[in-house]
Amino acid sequence: MVVSDGGERVKLNVGGEIFETNASTIQSSCPDSLLAALSTPTSHGSNPVFIDRDPEIFAVILNLLRTGRLPANSSGVFSKQELLDEAMYYGVESLLRLAMLPPPLLGFDASLVSTIVPAADGVPSALTATAGDASLWIAHGGQISVYDWSLSHAGTVRTHLNDITSICRVWSEAAAIGSGSASGLHFYDLSGGRYVGSTHWTDPEDPRIHKARVAAVADSDGGVFASFDCLHRENSVLQIDKSTLQVAAVIGQQSGNSAKTTVPEKLRWLPTNGLLVGSAVQRGVFGCSGYIRIWDPRSRNIVWETSEPGSGRSTRFGDALADMDVDVEDSILFKVCSKSGDLGMADIRKLGDDPWVYMSDENPGAWKAGDGGGYSVVHCYRKQVLAARGGALEVWSSVKGKTSGDPIRRRNFVDKEDDSKRGMISKIEAGGDRLFVSREFMEGVEVWETSNFSGVITVE
Repeated sequence: MVVSDGGERVKLNVGGEIFETNASTIQSSCPDSLLAALSTPTSHGSNPVFIDRDPEIFAVILNLLRTGRLPANSSGVFSKQELLDEAMYYGVESLLRLAMLPPPLLGFDASLVSTIVPAADGVPSALTATAGDASLWIAHGGQISVYDWSLSHAGTVRTHLNDITSICRVWSEAAAIGSGSASGLHFYDLSGGRYVGSTHWTDPEDPRIHKARVAAVADSDGGVFASFDCLHRENSVLQIDKSTLQVAAVIGQQSGNSAKTTVPEKLRWLPTNGLLVGSAVQRGVFGCSGYIRIWDPRSRNIVWETSEPGSGRSTRFGDALADMDVDVEDSILFKVCSKSGDLGMADIRKLGDDPWVYMSDENPGAWKAGDGGGYSVVHCYRKQVLAARGGALEVWSSVKGKTSGDPIRRRNFVDKEDDSKRGMISKIEAGGDRLFVSREFMEGVEVWETSNFSGVITVE
């Protein structure tokens, strides 16, 4: 590479092909890169520095330096790994990462872009995604496959379990996992494929507490919360110290002999409120029944609960919840009804006997009634509520009302009719700006993203 014209223009011979650009294009984009170092004045005179690399991929890298984006056709010509290898060589991987990550996730404008299928036991049993970079961990059988921010396969860890039914990220590279067939909560360092330790629920004074399995896991700064269920249905929520992996507190213990006392199968931690939300749903030939419960871990007391069908259901008795989740940012509790498919919301700061407000939409065309009952899964992410009804996926987005200007929620389909025919949705997760969906008995995890070319303005 040679600098001429007062140091403003640079030339580079890559694999026998000459490229020319402004030095500022390189130095302003990646000042600490190899290319930036080569764009400074040298003693090579008019002879450009020769670099023995692929010129076609370098043309893509140069376009990235000029525009901050990848050419539209680059993904069809080169694989992600090829682009990453070249970007790392030139020292511009941070710029490539920004260009490869999807735009802000808008559920109503998302589309299916790929499906990730683990090499063995491809039906996912649990999954978790990071909010920051959208990296993904998929549990399948007794294995955990790790996919990085670009969704490239970073490795697979074989655990000592035969099946993994719950997984939670508790450190940047460590997972807490539970099994439906083996007792205990188990910790693995996935970066090195190393088993770290296990936590078991035991009580020497109570012989009923024996071989307790984990049903749900949630992480917090103060520790890991896990619900344990014994063989005879005695169950409890435990708070576990992450530094020692010892039980720090027993939040509550139940007999498990009724729908009101079954083990919580879903846990959500609210860092702003310092509260733990849990729910359980029993499904049978006569419909669903279950509960939502909120604990204060500091006092280990229940601060609010509702049983369905039961108290707090005076106007919708018999239409119990099928699932629940929490909008952590706004402290809003959401549930979906098992028969009608209606979506209910309740402000956690204003809970009472019947706090539910059932959401409606001014656009009736956005709702397509169907056979087979209501939603099966609900997931909250960045003030969007994603709900699955069988195989169909919908989103409720927060928008400003036309008259009052106050936030209201409007629903739209995420998928198309053909998408909904692939099978019943069993899990929804979101991370970074990606949405991950798995379907019952289907191999792989679907990846949904908003298009770079949609032109949609983010709503507040």
